[in-house]
Amino acid sequence: MQKTIIFLSFLFLSLSNAQERKDLYKIIEDISSKRIESDIKTLVNFGTRHTLSDTLSKSRGIGAARRWIKSEFEDISKDCDGCLEVFYQKNYFEPKDGERIVKPVWINNVVAIQRGTSYPNRFIIMSGDIDSRISNPNNYTADSPGANDNASGMAGTIEAARVLSKYIFENSIIYVGLSGEEQGLFGGKGLANYAKKKGWEIIGILNNDMIGNIKGVDGVIDNRSFRIFSEPVPPNETENQRKSRRFYGGEVDGISRQLARYVYKNTKVIMPEMNPMMIYRLDRFGRGGHHRPFNDVGYAGIRIMETHENYNMQHQDIRYENNIYYGDVIEGVNFEYAKKITAVNAINLASLAWSPPTLKKLSIGGIVEASVKFRWEKINDSNILGYKIYWRETTSPTWDNSRFVEDVSEATLNGIVIDNFFFGVSTVGKNGFESPVLFPNSIFRE
Repeated sequence: MQKTIIFLSFLFLSLSNAQERKDLYKIIEDISSKRIESDIKTLVNFGTRHTLSDTLSKSRGIGAARRWIKSEFEDISKDCDGCLEVFYQKNYFEPKDGERIVKPVWINNVVAIQRGTSYPNRFIIMSGDIDSRISNPNNYTADSPGANDNASGMAGTIEAARVLSKYIFENSIIYVGLSGEEQGLFGGKGLANYAKKKGWEIIGILNNDMIGNIKGVDGVIDNRSFRIFSEPVPPNETENQRKSRRFYGGEVDGISRQLARYVYKNTKVIMPEMNPMMIYRLDRFGRGGHHRPFNDVGYAGIRIMETHENYNMQHQDIRYENNIYYGDVIEGVNFEYAKKITAVNAINLASLAWSPPTLKKLSIGGIVEASVKFRWEKINDSNILGYKIYWRETTSPTWDNSRFVEDVSEATLNGIVIDNFFFGVSTVGKNGFESPVLFPNSIFRE
């Protein structure tokens, strides 16, 4: 009887996985490089989108840009019978708040929420940055096209909203244009604090910052790989958690790292033509991005971006000097590549939005035994098919082994010694989608 139940569970899971992939392939197919190109050109044509630039003009400056983004989200919402809640999330800052804030300013994020049917207060977020800058971060009047940094990420976010708004999800998705990135990540700080005050349960944020360049400053041309930056553990962990990690592991198994592994695995399976690179670092060396403010308050967050940056086309005055063209202009963006990275985001947003909740508590045991044991608090959801136990060698960056178990609250892996591997458990839904992996957060002894 037990074998029959297990077989039926695997059969059900296989059928669910077939439908799951069909939906994800359709999402990839529907992403349009032409629409992304059009949106990037529109954003570039605002002249400058500097955070401190004109807010009243209808054709130039940050005000015109954010109003256009809001109108795009509103048009998308009209096409899906009002499925998006579109609003400005506003944050006021003064010069004392940062050296790049030289005058009082409202930093307004443009937010579009697609509510989930089962968990409307659980959110997966895709973000792009609205603002741009040139060499002098405080020059808010000169032309600053910001084509790749970061009209590409903003256009990708809008395009993901167009495609995914045609679907219904269990969890909520937020598409957001964040402002104030170049002045000190102020838009992200504002939205992260807003999320805390609202009590949002955030699955994670996929921060897209520069997803359109394929030719690096080193001369390498690559339109197939991309980077996933993630911090190892949350910065707000407790002292007890830090001490526990010294003895039981988990130095590279925080919630942001699990989100990175999720995107890596899902991309390798659904888009094998792409080559994701997990970078074990919060961000580029000595630099920052808009996922960091979310990390700072304990949310999972990663940065998704091109592999080969061209520094001559970032944060530069537009000029020709010593036989080199400088400036973040439209000619530096490859729209087909931006489409691919947008598709990576879209399939992972959809997968996470269709996934069941991640476990809250996972205990592990098996000290001085020949088997490893797990206990967890089951998710109270009739759409749960079961759970999947993952394990990997301690030097491996990815979850390489797994075993599905039914809708139970404990399991044992016989013959696998706890000392030699790291472990985790995900939740598997009847629709075939699964949550990010949870690393054990407590131990037990029998």
